[in-house]
Amino acid sequence: MFGTDDLPGLVPGLLVTDEYGWSTAASLVDGSRLPELLAAAARRWGGTPHACAALAWKSYSYWAALPAVLGWASARRVPLLDPADVLIHFADPRPLVTLGLRRSTTVAVLPGDPLALTAPALGRTTAADGTGRRMVVDGAEVRVVADEAELLGLLRASLLDAHLGPMVEAIQAEVRIGARTLLGSVASGIAHGVLRAADVLPGSAVEAVDVLLDTLDLGDLVELVPGRSGEPTVQRKTCCLAFTLPKPKYCQGCCVRP
Repeated sequence: MFGTDDLPGLVPGLLVTDEYGWSTAASLVDGSRLPELLAAAARRWGGTPHACAALAWKSYSYWAALPAVLGWASARRVPLLDPADVLIHFADPRPLVTLGLRRSTTVAVLPGDPLALTAPALGRTTAADGTGRRMVVDGAEVRVVADEAELLGLLRASLLDAHLGPMVEAIQAEVRIGARTLLGSVASGIAHGVLRAADVLPGSAVEAVDVLLDTLDLGDLVELVPGRSGEPTVQRKTCCLAFTLPKPKYCQGCCVRP
């Protein structure tokens, strides 16, 4: 979507084939590796603990959300980003953290998706429940949902309720910072990610941003406004605190002006 398979915060190809040296994102959610992430942020930016935590979160939440939100916006295929299926490492010094997905990560799809139509014919149906069929395709579990509302509900349940929400609480146990500040970066990251991919999306990027943020109850944290050439740009209503660094930074769409 961005013209390359080499994005700084995601492993090339998105899927991790060899998990040696990787940990699950559950180690951040439960707090066991969170100090490592915050320490790396402090070394990089040299700001106050809460500012560095906010910037670490801004980076992490952007890359963590990207596969789900762009999967939905582009193809209505949503990898369910349970912390146990998201893998992380700190070995690459270029990004603050690198993320990837396990090959077994469940992908939720609509009934008309080719994955939903072909997998039963292959004889790979492994289970069924009240909400839809479950199949295995190339090592990944495919969950067929009833409709668009259920697909978006699963996106929220896996990305926000099970992953990013609990991680916000873990960060707040380490440093004094408001949830609204952190969730503002989630909203901004989702909006920026979808708008960056606007040229290759099948529908309106602005409408996709609105649906996603409404699904996650984050719509009041950013606003899409016309840019210099009339293109939609993201205006934040909270700050990531980059302006407090020893070398202050002002992000595009920042609510603080120098």
